[in-house]
Amino acid sequence: MSILSIENLCKNYGRVQALKGVSFSVAKGTVFGILGPNGSGKTTMLGIIMDILQPTSGTYKLFDEQPDETSRRKIGTFLETPNFYHYLSAQKNLEIAAALKERGANDIPRVLELVNLTQRKDSRFSTYSLGMKQRLAIASCLLGDPEVLILDEPTNGLDPVGIAEIRQLIKQLHQQGKTIIMASHLLDEVEKVCTHVAILKKGELVVTGDVNEILANEDIVEIGATDIQQLETIIGTLHGYSNKKIQDKMIQLFYPVGTTDVESINRHCFNNGITLNHLQLKKKSLEAKFFELTN
Repeated sequence: MSILSIENLCKNYGRVQALKGVSFSVAKGTVFGILGPNGSGKTTMLGIIMDILQPTSGTYKLFDEQPDETSRRKIGTFLETPNFYHYLSAQKNLEIAAALKERGANDIPRVLELVNLTQRKDSRFSTYSLGMKQRLAIASCLLGDPEVLILDEPTNGLDPVGIAEIRQLIKQLHQQGKTIIMASHLLDEVEKVCTHVAILKKGELVVTGDVNEILANEDIVEIGATDIQQLETIIGTLHGYSNKKIQDKMIQLFYPVGTTDVESINRHCFNNGITLNHLQLKKKSLEAKFFELTN
C-alpha cells in the first residue's frame, strides 16, 4: 500500500519553478526522507500534500485514493516552527490543539509520555528548551493516534542533544508502526533515521530509493603503474569491486564498505606481472556522495 504517491507534480510562483515534474511514492511502514538543500522544494511539496498550497499541475494520492478531509485526518503534521501559547503549560496547549482538531483530548497523557514531557506538562511553554518545544509539537501531531506523520525539518536549530532526542523519538514511533515522512536538509539525520529517501535539487527529483543503496559509503582503492593500459587489463580479471574509473593516470576501484582487501589487490597485480607504484585506500564520505548527487 502506498501512503503517498506523487505523479509529475509541478508548482510555479510566477517564473520561478519550485517543483518540476516530481514523481515518487511512499510505502506504508517506512521512514521516508525528502532531502535537499534549502530552496529545493521540500516545504512546497509538503504544503501541497496537506492542501495548504495548490499545485500548478500534476496529481497525488493519499492511501491510494484521491485526497480528501478524511484521508488527511489520518495524518499528523508538523510544517512550521512550534507555535504554542507561551504563557500556558504543555497540558493546556495540547488541550487547545485537541479542541481545534476535534480529536485527541483523551490522548494527551499518552502523547506527553511518548515525547518524555510528562514531568514538565504543567510548566509554561516559555520555560521549555528548543528541543522540548519540538517534542511538544510532535506530541500535538500524535493527538488522535494518526497513522502517518509529516515532519518538516524536525531538528532545525537544535543542538546535538536536541537532535539526538528527536532522532530517538522518530525511531521509536517507527517501531510502533507509524509511517513517517520527514523533510530535511541534514544529510546525516536522513541517513541515521530514514529507510528510504527522495533527493531534490532546485525542484527536480535527483534520485529516490532505499537509503542504504543511495547514501551508501564506499571504499575507494586508488592504484597506479607505469603501464596504465596493462594495469587496466589485469584489473579486468579482478573480482569484488562494484565500479572503476580512470582518473589522472590512476585507476580507482570502488568497493562496498568493509569488503576491501588491498593486499589481495597488490598480490593479484604482482602475480600478473604488474608492479604497482601507487596503492592507496580512501573513503568516500556521505557528504561527497550527496554533493555528487546534487551538483
